[in-house]
Amino acid sequence: MLIALQSKEKRKAPRHHDVHWDAMSAEQKIALYDLHKFGFRLLFVRQLPSGPQAFIMQNKTLAVISKNGDVDYSPDVKLRA
Repeated sequence: MLIALQSKEKRKAPRHHDVHWDAMSAEQKIALYDLHKFGFRLLFVRQLPSGPQAFIMQNKTLAVISKNGDVDYSPDVKLRA
């Protein structure tokens, strides 16, 4: 299970959307572009040893896009509130 949680917040302000967009692979951008028309939006990108993971959401549905552009609509992750 991936856990998108840090014990202590290090950033003073949220990152700008462009920072997350620039961290995505081309395949992730294409996948998000296709999903955007269904209401998905980019939340953030995490850099993992396996590559960048893009976290997206539509209403209350969380999904993850792998570096190859594969979308997992039921990821096993926990987000901090």
